[in-house]
Amino acid sequence: MENIKAIIEALVLSSEAPLGVEKICSVLPEVEKSEIRKTLDNLAAEYRERAGGIYLEDVAGGFQFRTRPEFGHWIKKMRGTKPPSLSRAAMETLAIIAYRQPVVKSEIESIRGVDASHPLKGLLEKKLVRIVGRKDVPGKPIIYGTTKKFLEVFNLKDLSELPTLRELKELNEPEGSIVPVESDDSEEAGDFTKEPERKSADNPEEKSTEETTENSPEESSEEISS
Repeated sequence: MENIKAIIEALVLSSEAPLGVEKICSVLPEVEKSEIRKTLDNLAAEYRERAGGIYLEDVAGGFQFRTRPEFGHWIKKMRGTKPPSLSRAAMETLAIIAYRQPVVKSEIESIRGVDASHPLKGLLEKKLVRIVGRKDVPGKPIIYGTTKKFLEVFNLKDLSELPTLRELKELNEPEGSIVPVESDDSEEAGDFTKEPERKSADNPEEKSTEETTENSPEESSEEISS
């Protein structure tokens, strides 16, 4: 097939979400998967080398064209909108979910020392976290995890790219951050910076059942598929 690179470039550009190799394979079944992956890598390298306003990023399990951070000022000026923001309480709640998932609301509240209903509701509405099931313990509490949008927003291929908590402490907020943190003095948070233990899938206490519709009002946001 001729113009494979141009076709793949057009497919990625037309996709609203990161476009995965498997999806491209379904559109181009006559092209080997390895060739598609190689073409994507070559395209990404070309865009890195050119002095343009966009680049091709391998993020959230797929490829996506993005504008370079240094041109964010003009894009925001054109759109006339502010970037989405999260309160400090929401950022802390999101960090706990990201590092300790799958996690239930009571575990989040135990770490932060305050009620997590409001920040959880906001994170669900922003589609940064999702309901992944219910914990197989009395009461069947809802289990939370992060979404593909979380990976997109924080520019991660997958969860294995999460920095360690020690690295997070050493990092300053990057220039051009798309999720700035707002101060929130109304809630005092506990210490969630202790390095978490990764949960084992073999632990029967952490197995979840399929999500039901009996969510509490503050937890009834739409479920997002990852």
